[in-house]
Amino acid sequence: MSLSVRKPSEDELRAAADELRSGSAAAFQVLYKQYSPSVYRFCLRMLGESSTAQDAFQETFMKVFEHHSEFRGDHFPAWLFTIARRVCLNHIRSMKEHDMFDEEAHSSAPMITSTDIGMQMCVNNALMHLPLQLREAAILREYEGYSYQEIASIVGIDISLAKVRVHRARLLLRKLLAPVMQEWYES
Repeated sequence: MSLSVRKPSEDELRAAADELRSGSAAAFQVLYKQYSPSVYRFCLRMLGESSTAQDAFQETFMKVFEHHSEFRGDHFPAWLFTIARRVCLNHIRSMKEHDMFDEEAHSSAPMITSTDIGMQMCVNNALMHLPLQLREAAILREYEGYSYQEIASIVGIDISLAKVRVHRARLLLRKLLAPVMQEWYES
């Protein structure tokens, strides 16, 4: 006997976001269950390291609950990812201040095999080499599926700049991955 878990509808998610404003723990649970996988993926791709990403993920949801009454918009995911973005940026600043970044570990692309895992490692490595503004735009667009308007709202920029950042990120990723792709096709 398998139990299928029903995903909440858009109306149910909007209602949960409205209820969250009054501090509803049940509404928080609904929103957490819906958005936690994508927030964790975002944190992991922004920070590149699982334990730091887990810290940022937890901090994001703590801030969401602590500041529930400050949610004023009608687009909860944009508000949530704005918080996640700020938390990740703070972690990145903290890592720079403490000089924990290991340049050697992040500078060489791993050897690629013909497996999807090898390719994913190369893509993730290339993503970590993007400038932060381009990285977050690429993650929000390509991995989380947000529109340019939603990216602009999350990051706090004009829609035209969101499009430019995604475009530049794609170009730079192609350039970074070109040697790997050539090697992959030749093997």
